[in-house]
Amino acid sequence: MRFSAVLALSAAFVYAQTPPLPKGVQRGASVEGITEYRLDNGLRVVLFPDPSKPTTTVNITYLVGSRHENYGETGMAHILEHLMSYGSGKHPDAKAEQTARGARRNASTWYDRTNYFEIFPASDENLEWALDLEADRMVNAFVKKEILDSQMSVVRNEMEAGEDVPARVLSARMDAAAYLWHNYGKSTIGARSDVEKVPIERLQAFYRRYYRPDNAVLIIAGKFDEAKAVKLLAEKFAGVARPAEPVPEPYTVEPTQDGDRTIVVRRAGDVQLVSASYHVPAAAHPDSAAISVIEQVMTTPPSGRLYKALVESKKAATAGSEFVPRRDPGDIGFTATVRKESSLEEAKHALLGTLEGIAATPITTDEVERARARLLRDIELHLTNSEQVAMALTEWVAAGDWRLLFLHRDRIRKITPEEVQRAAVSYLIPSNRTLGMFIPDDKPVRAAMPAAPDIAALVRDYKGDAAVATGEVFDPSTGNVEKRTTRAKLANGMKLTLLPKKTRGQTVAGVIQLNYGSAQSLAGRATASNAVRGMLMRGTAKHSRQQIQDELTRLKAQMNVTGSAPVTELQFQTTRANLPEVLKLAEEILREPAFPEAEWEQYKQAALAAAEQNRTNPNAMASIALARHLNPYPSNDPRYIPGFEEQIELLGKATLTDAKKFYADFYGASSAQLALVGDFDTAQVQKLTADLFGNWKSPQPWQHLERRHQKIASANQSLEAPDKANAMFMAGLIMPVSDEHPDYPALVVANYILGGTSTSRLYERIRAKEGLSYGVGSQFNAGTRDQLANWMVFAISAPQNSPKVEAAFRDELSKTLKDGFPAEEIEKAKKSWLQAQNVRRSDDTALARRLVQLGYDDRTMTWEGELEQKVAALTAEQVSAAARRHLDPAQVSIFKAGDFRKVDAAQ
Repeated sequence: MRFSAVLALSAAFVYAQTPPLPKGVQRGASVEGITEYRLDNGLRVVLFPDPSKPTTTVNITYLVGSRHENYGETGMAHILEHLMSYGSGKHPDAKAEQTARGARRNASTWYDRTNYFEIFPASDENLEWALDLEADRMVNAFVKKEILDSQMSVVRNEMEAGEDVPARVLSARMDAAAYLWHNYGKSTIGARSDVEKVPIERLQAFYRRYYRPDNAVLIIAGKFDEAKAVKLLAEKFAGVARPAEPVPEPYTVEPTQDGDRTIVVRRAGDVQLVSASYHVPAAAHPDSAAISVIEQVMTTPPSGRLYKALVESKKAATAGSEFVPRRDPGDIGFTATVRKESSLEEAKHALLGTLEGIAATPITTDEVERARARLLRDIELHLTNSEQVAMALTEWVAAGDWRLLFLHRDRIRKITPEEVQRAAVSYLIPSNRTLGMFIPDDKPVRAAMPAAPDIAALVRDYKGDAAVATGEVFDPSTGNVEKRTTRAKLANGMKLTLLPKKTRGQTVAGVIQLNYGSAQSLAGRATASNAVRGMLMRGTAKHSRQQIQDELTRLKAQMNVTGSAPVTELQFQTTRANLPEVLKLAEEILREPAFPEAEWEQYKQAALAAAEQNRTNPNAMASIALARHLNPYPSNDPRYIPGFEEQIELLGKATLTDAKKFYADFYGASSAQLALVGDFDTAQVQKLTADLFGNWKSPQPWQHLERRHQKIASANQSLEAPDKANAMFMAGLIMPVSDEHPDYPALVVANYILGGTSTSRLYERIRAKEGLSYGVGSQFNAGTRDQLANWMVFAISAPQNSPKVEAAFRDELSKTLKDGFPAEEIEKAKKSWLQAQNVRRSDDTALARRLVQLGYDDRTMTWEGELEQKVAALTAEQVSAAARRHLDPAQVSIFKAGDFRKVDAAQ
């Protein structure tokens, strides 16, 4: 896991000038603008004020996960995560309250912890509400039999969804083999029998045992007044008593592994996997930094040793890794994806030979420096975003103390190649490996795990670096965004949309969108179009793929290329000082791609593996089947959606010459847009972009790829996905509506109520009430230039529950159209939706993408403001009438994918 930081001192955190603390609150350690407070009842609170963020994040971490579960209790921490979301005595409908305030909320369970968070528009009122909610459900949550029963199918469905992913299945089986006694060998989802049979009394006892102030760390980050927050904490949490019995702490120590272990999983699938995991020390141990470096050296493309040994040699399609620092000694895993026609045995030998051959081929200084730079860059970028820090600290809190994040960073800064090499030859050895079957060894070499250090001693006097300079207080309302935005057009027609503002860490987010071709000129060339995008960052006339990555690391930048047949989008994030060089590198990537032969073969292998994996994945099967049905274009039309077998066939025939010709025929900036949001100089950017892009003209004119509404007969089809534990339900229809249609605002709200939130009607009916699905929702999208909109509903479930999901969906839609929406529900939805828009615009990258889209549509943010006014003025009658006009049940098409034959056979 990678974390990191930028570091500049801010006088805003001179605590000698802060007001006195409330009774029962003590100030603790302070590192780089982050301060800990402790309440007399044992609650620890970490505050990270960031006035440049228009939102506040409240994230509470309980130090309980699957590591704390006894026999018969597996999955209990995760079940509680589900039940906690239903509310408590003072907050009987927590999800509705969160939705009403436009909050994003979620929770997660892991080996060492469970966390709950909400991100909401910053205000004293919202912060008080959030703290009151967390204080109340700490001791008064609804841990009831009826809620447990309703969630049983949902938890089982989540378990079944994981069983559909070969890599997750293999990982779980390997963990079970790697740990003889420690609970890290047990998945957080739990054993099916434990989950299904857990007595409510035992679950309530587990809740009382671990949900308490002295076993929790509360993190508040973003925009808030620190003094007021401390006062609120004392008011809300001081009355939550610390139980007399101490928190029970697990004491099992995993013995040193005494021989290599192997596990083989035989299940349906379309690609092969080979994976090796090795025990490594706890997160607090100094060697944890070395393990992070080793992970980078091994897997980061294109210089990673495993990437070169497996992907470049065509022995595997992909090579990756997973390393999550933990409270106790854990493990690091390395995995290769191998296509069916390739040799799994060759890939295994290459994987193990590379990992365990380090003694013969030591890690070099260049490899360590490259890994160090990349890890530290990621940390610096993380610490410019207080929301990301609030989430990242959860893992370090669980590992022992939030300050371990900074200690880990400092160790990475100082680590030497010799220390990395020593760690590699100590832990990446056969007797410490879990791969598959057991093989006897007369002379085992063992890797003893050092004990976890005394964390209190490690962090007691730690000071860290200077805090990052904060940005301005920014209002994300449409009016202010429009007021602050500058627009210009270059000589070749390229549009610039620039929104300068002071940001934390002087960051800036950018999006460049190239539009090209027409329905006629793009015919039959979708595969080549995708290939060009896949090749752009794999080398230019001046830089190899590795050199591009090294430049991005040096410039503290992240960059990626995405898009579809008529569009290429390059996104990036960097800092004010590095923006000019990042723009020059972006121009080079877009204008001077080299299309290296070796990279072409690697691109094709990865693309083929992805298509092969999707063809028996229920989610992908149902999604693409519905999309193909609702978009019936000829096979050579750029709007055509090929099936998986077609994708594989087209990729097999694709050539590098096709990609090069497509680039030569279409790429240019005459119809392009560039948007920047963040800390930059507008005049400098305008001059630089004119120099870089102003003379880059498109080879042929661009024409919007129109999508037409067509009358399509409804369909209801079931697709077989053998040996898959999870099923996918997709429903959708299209309608002749653009976002200028009078009914568009009403349809936005109707969709929001039906399936757009975690308190929607479909969510409450299918997940909360009937417990059929872990994930259910809906989406509504309408074109600007096209009179075409689509409404889509999705839900995962067990295959045997798919008919019930369909029945519940049809019934809920029928009731909605018959009875309409009550005024109270409309008012709550409007308020929630409007607040959610401000939260969305607080993300600089998302805002840059939105400004690009508005530029594409020849609009400004004023249009979005007018839409919000229209939504605010809606009545229940208008929303109900619009839904009845357009959401015709007879026109809904349904596609389901799952192992339905096995269900039929069982019945």
